[in-house]
Amino acid sequence: MESRKIVLKETGIIAVGVTIGVALMYAVFALLGRFDRTVLLGGVVGALLALLNFFLMAVNVSLAADRAAGQDVKAGKSLVQTSYAMRMAVIFIVLFACVKSGLCNVFAAVIPLLFVRPTITIAEFFRK
Repeated sequence: MESRKIVLKETGIIAVGVTIGVALMYAVFALLGRFDRTVLLGGVVGALLALLNFFLMAVNVSLAADRAAGQDVKAGKSLVQTSYAMRMAVIFIVLFACVKSGLCNVFAAVIPLLFVRPTITIAEFFRK
């Protein structure tokens, strides 16, 4: 139960960071005169994919750690590797479909995926 709270708390921190990053991205697109519906939808899709990717990664790592604590390290490692492959495939398919259909700007859809790592770094800097 404690691991669920940690996963939800960390996902909330990531959600705040990604939201701030997407807002800044929108501001840059607006300053460049390139802000339109495709940028707006691309930012939303990218942010949702980034959050879903982080959440599923955290849940699967938590499950793998539980399995490793139960002396089943190989199954935990396999779970993490399978999860990674599936998450990357889903992200690729969704981004490809959104960009190819013309609904999303390619940069606005991909850039939010990059906001997770700086958010983690900043959150760790302020952590006690």
